[in-house]
This record gives sequence, C-alpha cells and structure tokens, in this order.
Amino acid sequence: MPDTSLPTVALPVKEGRDFLWAKTKEAFKYIYKHYLDQADFFMKADDDTYVVVENLRYMLSEYSPMSPIYFGCRFKPFVKQGYMSGGAGYVLSKAAVMKFVEDALPNKDCRQDHGGSEDVEIGKCLDLVGVKAMDSRDSLGRGRFFPFVPEHHLIPGHVNKDFWYYKYIFYESREGLDCCSDSAISFHYVSPNLMYVLDYLIYHLRPYGISHNVHGLTPTLIESSGGSEKVITGGSEKVMVEEEKLADTNTKS
Repeated sequence: MPDTSLPTVALPVKEGRDFLWAKTKEAFKYIYKHYLDQADFFMKADDDTYVVVENLRYMLSEYSPMSPIYFGCRFKPFVKQGYMSGGAGYVLSKAAVMKFVEDALPNKDCRQDHGGSEDVEIGKCLDLVGVKAMDSRDSLGRGRFFPFVPEHHLIPGHVNKDFWYYKYIFYESREGLDCCSDSAISFHYVSPNLMYVLDYLIYHLRPYGISHNVHGLTPTLIESSGGSEKVITGGSEKVMVEEEKLADTNTKS
C-alpha cells in the first residue's frame, strides 16, 4: 500500500524476501519510465543499508552515465565477471539501466520468474547485455561498499576466515583500518540505532584541531569501461585550476 508519510512507490509485487528479484525488476522498470532523465546513476539498497551519499557522488564523478557500468561490493561466484552484493547496495549508470530494461529483461536468458537471489540474477542479466562490473576500490585497494556493519571489517578476527564472505569476495579482503576507504560508501545490516550513531559520527562530531578536507580524500583507481586504469588524484588540483581561472578572469576584468 502507498505510504503518504514517506516518498515511496507501491509496486505490483508481493512483500517479502522471496520476492526481491521481482521487486528489483519492477523498480528499475519504474525508474526507466519515470526517472531515467532525472539522474545519471541509480542505486539499489536495502532498508538496513547505510549510505554516505557524498562519497558515492565523489566516486561517481569521474565516470560517464552513458557508459554501461555498475558498482558495488563485488563477489566472484555464479557470474563470469562477478556480481555486486545486494545488501551493500549497487549502482547502475543511466546506460546500464537502459540496457537492463530494454535488452536484458525481455531476454529469455535473463531469469523471467520471481525466484533466485536478486543480486545474482541482476548480475547475470547485466553480464548478458554487456554491462561491466567495475572496481569501486580506492587507489590503495580499500573497499567502499560493505555487506556488513563496520565492526565486521574493522576488527581483526571478528569474522572467522571460513565465513562465506571470504570465499565470495572478488578482491583481497583486509582487516583493521586498511579494510575500508576514507571515502567508504555503504555498510549493511545497520540497525536504526546504529544509523543514528553513524550519522552523528560522520556529520556532527568534529575533533578539535583536525580539519576534514574533502580534497584530501584518497584518489580513486579508475577502471574505464574499456578495461584501462588511471588514478584520479581527488579534487585539490581541480580547485587550484578553478582558482587560477578565477584570478585570471578578475585580472582581465
């Protein structure tokens, strides 16, 4: 049922975990029909996924929305190029959404019923139509999308090495402070109370004498849709260029 207290859309799908794949297909069809030209990238996340939207925008700023690409916490089984964890959230470019709705969903090789794991199934469908699974790590190889709460990744030994996560993760998984990028984007299984705690720590707590400058963020290891890589060194150089342009303009005027 529609909820007037929240900006939500009621889709023609039954409620429950067994219908996640159906929900995902209907959601992206709705986005394609109503919102495709209102954004460059589109993120799917669970209601217990905490997302730092500013860091998401920072990472995506170097990519074209017209490249058929998608990002997330990359797992390696089931799909040749890997697929993105549903719980950590995944992000599709505008071109990826178009390919998914126009080319993948009508294709009989893209699962037509409502069964299966939603993240695996969309990974198979995107791979089928040439949407590239991208590397979202920073230049130090630290992850940005995480399928668990921060403590699972930050505290060494918190999770047994036999845990399924270590068999699934596409890239080397680290523990301790090296686990996570300074520009981390998402964590999963976050309770409502922990969401308030994270919100306070990220957006309100400021240690005296320490400046949190966005231009000091670790650069991004950019993997182009063609497979080549380059390092983007954050925003400070851009700011310097813009300041030089402004100074030059003021001199001329």
